[in-house]
Amino acid sequence: MRNKKTTRESEIKTSKLMMPNDANFAGHVHGGVILELIDQVAYICAVRHSESYCVTAAIDRVDFKMPINVGELVHFDARIIYVGRTSMDIKIEISAEDMKTKKIKHTNTCYVTKVAVDESMNPREVPELVVETEEDKKLWQDAVKRREFHKQG
Repeated sequence: MRNKKTTRESEIKTSKLMMPNDANFAGHVHGGVILELIDQVAYICAVRHSESYCVTAAIDRVDFKMPINVGELVHFDARIIYVGRTSMDIKIEISAEDMKTKKIKHTNTCYVTKVAVDESMNPREVPELVVETEEDKKLWQDAVKRREFHKQG
């Protein structure tokens, strides 16, 4: 029987200050910088859940809704929302805070699928996810729908 974990056991909240070397030619933070951070945050969340090395299987569509500026503090809130036998779906909410005005804007929501692997890079079983709240149930159901949609196309 597989172990079980709650979504709270692996959630991560972290922040990173955007620096001039993170900027693109337009003076905003380069999308690639944000994508790299998304992958790192998802990795931490997945390893906390699986207690295993993990690889990225997919990063779902990422829409950059608002530009992130140099000098803003970017917040990443990530948690496991779905677990298969060896894979985990992680939802990441991203916001940027103007450090002077304290104004926070939502910039992205994205979903990352990670697969736990052993030392030989073979998929490894992960703990089941305990779905506790109504929000957890909705996120689980949404993840199932997203997975079904991706299988079709």
